[in-house]
Amino acid sequence: MIIPEHVVEAQLTAYNGHDLEAFAATYAPDVRINRRDGSHLAGREALRAAYADMFAKGRCRAEIVGRLTEGDWVVDHEIAHGIADDPVRVLVAYRVRDGLIDRVDFLG
Repeated sequence: MIIPEHVVEAQLTAYNGHDLEAFAATYAPDVRINRRDGSHLAGREALRAAYADMFAKGRCRAEIVGRLTEGDWVVDHEIAHGIADDPVRVLVAYRVRDGLIDRVDFLG
């Protein structure tokens, strides 16, 4: 049985390690990522392209300060470092289906 929290934790480890291929591998090919500004990314290739430069520069890191899980959903309260001048607090909801993250909603 695949545990959604384990999938989300694997993507977090890859994110913090700046491992683009391991990070992208935790997402479904048709993933939809809804950003805080109302824009979205559609698909694993778009995700890979959006994160490539940031990972190459090694400037991003997410700190989890809280996590809730229910069914297919994992919601992390994160402090994101390196994406802005100051740390950014955000809620991120991940839906895991068939062992891959197929939807992400950035909140707050």
